[in-house]
Amino acid sequence: MFPDPRLCASGVDLDPLIRRVAVVEEDSLAILREKGYTKINLQIGQGKFVPPNGDHQGVTLKHFKLKPSIAEDFEAADLVISPAGSGSCLEALGAGKPLVAVVNDTLMANHQTELAEELSNNGFCYFCYPATLQEMLSSMDISQLRPYVPGQPRLLAQHLDSVIKVTP
Repeated sequence: MFPDPRLCASGVDLDPLIRRVAVVEEDSLAILREKGYTKINLQIGQGKFVPPNGDHQGVTLKHFKLKPSIAEDFEAADLVISPAGSGSCLEALGAGKPLVAVVNDTLMANHQTELAEELSNNGFCYFCYPATLQEMLSSMDISQLRPYVPGQPRLLAQHLDSVIKVTP
């Protein structure tokens, strides 16, 4: 099976990121191809920009607008390039996928930077800004990422019950 990086996120305007990965910045395709990725599946959300389907620089592009769930897409992916929103990041990491989290640096009170930096500092993902995506793709080594283990709230609840000794 060919490596299959997927650009996935839901319900947001993804035009700037889609353009960087798929079309305007064709160097991104060349970098991904050099790393062995031959297929990119893009969720384009509700944006106006629609990338072409088909072969481009030896990389096959496919796209879709929205789906009720992109869990299957994450499962099939070898790499996820996603906006750095908490839902997208945690879903990709929870699926055990290497992640490049791209911070939307146009947001006011930007929570994405804090989350992406923390996840990256802990070795769970790489993060960048749209302007530095190509540099990140060139330098990343996904073998250096640590597996993300989601929390276990049941264990915390059991521990709190034992400490507090709540009786019904």
